[in-house]
Parts: sequence; C-alpha cells; structure tokens
Amino acid sequence: MESNAVLATLQPNYNILSPSRFYSSSSSAATTFLSVFYPQRTRFSPPQYLKLDKQVLASASCRYAHEVKSPFKNAAVLSDSYSSEASELADIEWDNLGFGLLPTDYMYMMKCSQGGNFSKGELQRFGNIELNPSAGILNYGQGLFEGLKAYRKEDGNILLFRPEENALRMRQGAERMCMPAPTVDQFVEAVKETVLANKRWVPPPGKGSLYIRPLLMGSGAVLGLAPAPEYTFLIYVSPVGNYFKEGVAPINLIVEHELHRATPGGTGGVKTIGNYAAVLKAQSAAKAKGYSDVLYLDCVHKKYLEEVSSCNIFVVKGDVISTPAIKGTILPGITRKSIIDVARSQGFQVEERFVPVDELLDADEVFCTGTAVVVSPVGSITYKGKRVSYGVDGFGAVAQQLYSVLTRLQMGLIDDKMDWTVELS
Repeated sequence: MESNAVLATLQPNYNILSPSRFYSSSSSAATTFLSVFYPQRTRFSPPQYLKLDKQVLASASCRYAHEVKSPFKNAAVLSDSYSSEASELADIEWDNLGFGLLPTDYMYMMKCSQGGNFSKGELQRFGNIELNPSAGILNYGQGLFEGLKAYRKEDGNILLFRPEENALRMRQGAERMCMPAPTVDQFVEAVKETVLANKRWVPPPGKGSLYIRPLLMGSGAVLGLAPAPEYTFLIYVSPVGNYFKEGVAPINLIVEHELHRATPGGTGGVKTIGNYAAVLKAQSAAKAKGYSDVLYLDCVHKKYLEEVSSCNIFVVKGDVISTPAIKGTILPGITRKSIIDVARSQGFQVEERFVPVDELLDADEVFCTGTAVVVSPVGSITYKGKRVSYGVDGFGAVAQQLYSVLTRLQMGLIDDKMDWTVELS
C-alpha cells in the first residue's frame, strides 16, 4: 500500500502540515494518506520539524496533496521550535478562513479507567488516533463534546470565554452517560495548554477565533452493552473565520412537528454526540426545500418551542425576551446563558418558560444563539405552510445590541464586568 511507502521513508516523529480539505474529504485516497500520521506522544518541549524532500513526497504518493489547492503559502516548511511556533502567526490567508477544520500543531490527551480519576494528560502532535473496533464510543455512542473559542486581543494576549462553564457542562453530561470526567481545573488547564501550544493559529484581531473542541469518549473495548473500561479526554483546535464575514444573513427556519430532537428523560439536555446525528434527517430535508435549519417542538404537546438543530432560540416582543426553559430536553447553551445575563444587564426582561409556537406569529424579532454564530437573526419561520417574516436586512435592534455587547466582551474590546474571560499571555 502507499502508506507503507511513507512508513518506510519517514522516521516516526516526522509530520506534515495537511490542508483541512484532506480531513473533510471522504475519498479513500485521502484516508490512506492521512492514516500514517498518528499522533506522536511528546511533552511540552521544543519539537523539531522536517522539511520534506520532493522525492520523499513522491515516494509517499502525495499526488493527493497536489490535487487539492492548499490554503498554506508555504506548506512544506514548519517552524523550528515551539518558541517560534508560539510567538509567530501561522502563514495562512487569514482573510479567507471559513468554518471548517484546519489542522494545527498539537492536541491534548488524557486517559482514565472506569471508576478511576483522570491524571495529568499530555500534548501530542495533532493527527489520527487509534481506537479498538469495539470501543464504547464506536459501538454504543458513549461520548460527549464541547465547543468554545479563543480570541486574540490587540496586545497579542489571548482570551478564553467562560471555559469553566464548558467544564461543568461536560461533568453533568458525563454523569448522565456513566463516564468519568476531568475536574473543572483539569479541563480549564488542558484548554489553556492546548491553546498556548497552538498560539500561532489564533487569528489576528478581527479575523476570527480559535475554535476549541474538547471530547470525552469511551475508548476502551466493550462488546456487551456496558460502560467502557477506559475513557479518553481529548482537545483539538482549529482557526475559524468570522461567521458573518460577508454581512449578516438572517436564517429561514421551518418548524418540524413530526420528528423530534429529544424526549423527556432522554439525553437532550446534555451534549452527547448522538443528539446531533439525530437531527440530520430533518435538517437535510429542510435544506433541500431551501430552509436554513429546523426549529423543533416538544414531543409531548407538540406546541412548545424547544431549539434549533444546534442552537437555542429567543423570541422578542417589546422589551420582553422569551426563551424555552431548561427542562431536560433542551441543551443549556453557554452562549444562551450569557445572552440572558447580558440582556438583563441592558434592561430587558427575560423570561425562561414554555413558549407556545403561536407566539412566533406576532413576535418583533426572533434570534438564535450558539458558540459558532454567537447570535444569528431569524429572517422567517414557516409553520404548517404559513411563513412569518421578521426582516431580511440583518439584525433586529435587540439582537444587534446583544450581539455587539457580547462579542466585544469576548474579544476584549470592552471591560469584562461579568468576569467571564480568562486571559492568556
């Protein structure tokens, strides 16, 4: 196989910086190429890189790389040491960042046995990981994930936004999924280490953010239905561009009244991986009809708003902002929680309650919140064939006000009176 040629030619610690398109491709060629680059265990010490020779690339059958336009200006050469890595920006086209995976330098990994406690983890080169085919995550979906961002300030320092909230939410989810979890301190310190190790990938001010994806999964082999014997906590990161790079585009939702995202007593209130696969059918059907996404109703009465596929929803009427209450079927979004606090600090009345779908018909504004988008205005909602529009030119006044305050706080442009950010230098 072509991967054998790579293994024969390269020493184990050598890595190549790969365009994100390799990872998004489903082609077997890309899979073959990437399968040899397993993460190499390393402490937080100055790594050495290799400048790959053209003949080596040829012997590795890297024609796959030539078939894809690389986003890197100089993909073959990496920095010589961690210090230069961390202090200099990666040589990529920051203005062309989208919201997709762009492989970075390091990921963080920590393991634990069932019934045990996580011990200090370590940084590893970003790359593929090995899993037993009988791993709990693969067979029974025993896994959780989180999402948060890091922003670069004008002075070069980096801000994390409420990482302890992600840690607490992961611990709550882990209890529901019969998994051990890192402590809040372990989680936050691991996030800090991973961000600092990939500091050169944090976009310049105003160009985007570093998206941080912590994972907790049952990595041990288990054939019968039972908690896995081993668990892995992993963090990887990727730079992402501004969500509204080319101007705000309000989304158009359709209310789904047959399929449901979650049920009482289920796992809708935790960030388990299965919640997201379950929305793909309705979401795909909605997009095929020209809608942006799906708004789900409760599965009991089929008349109360719950959430969009991966976002919480808010309804504005006058100075009152209403959002569905957290009752076990709705994910307690951290952006949701932050928007509620910001809105109250701005003088709005915020109600967390059961919100009937009929209230959409005479709302002044509707908007969604989530880590990726922060705040997204809703341009229209279609329910049982009836379309209600809220404006097509961008943010409504309330959503704009809340979005401006929260994003300026996240990026360090205003004083953090909420004490939500963690600064790294």
